[in-house]
Amino acid sequence: MRLVSLPIFLIKAFLVLLPWQVKRPFLQLFFKFELSPSARIGFSWVYPKRLHLKSGSTIGSLCVAVNLDFIHLGENSSIGRGNWITGFPLGTNSCHFAHQSNRKAELIVGNHSAISKNHHIDCTNSIIIGSFATIAGYGSQFLTHSINLDANIQDSEPITIGNYCFVGTACIVMGGASLPDCSVLGASSLLNKQYADDWTLYAGVPARPIKEIDKNSLYFSRSIGFVI
Repeated sequence: MRLVSLPIFLIKAFLVLLPWQVKRPFLQLFFKFELSPSARIGFSWVYPKRLHLKSGSTIGSLCVAVNLDFIHLGENSSIGRGNWITGFPLGTNSCHFAHQSNRKAELIVGNHSAISKNHHIDCTNSIIIGSFATIAGYGSQFLTHSINLDANIQDSEPITIGNYCFVGTACIVMGGASLPDCSVLGASSLLNKQYADDWTLYAGVPARPIKEIDKNSLYFSRSIGFVI
């Protein structure tokens, strides 16, 4: 670590240890984060360049969120315990991703959506999760970057998860993939392409359409994100 970074590192480490009521005004003062009075961050290292937490949104304890340009959590959305959220911000001197001037290292989560526990979310490029969506279970990986073997460069593509989607446990979602609205990605599936047909269960390695979803299923008509 460069010596010029040490004071900022020490401030960040000190703030992590503070109770939320004390930590919140300091995060707003030092880092210009936009934090609703009813939002909350637990015992976690969450330091993107910009952070917007809307009313009722939460980030649990033991999370790490670093090297991102932007994180936005919509109203009453949540990131659970133990999530690892990383990226590769713009404006560095690195040659990595220099060919992608329009890339966005960001995580955007809509209203009433939930990311459960112990997932790895790579936001080298944009990850957009719609409203009333659930990243369920444990151990899923969202990977927006990889090596382009033909060009021998690091490359990245965005990921989109639609409204009222359900992603099962231990899934892998690759850059460039898209899960349409009102769809389910079955447990342990690999989503590596864009799909457009909503009301569909996708599953397998790689994932493919399996069957239509019953449109009377109550999950897909919730007005409150929390599932009892």
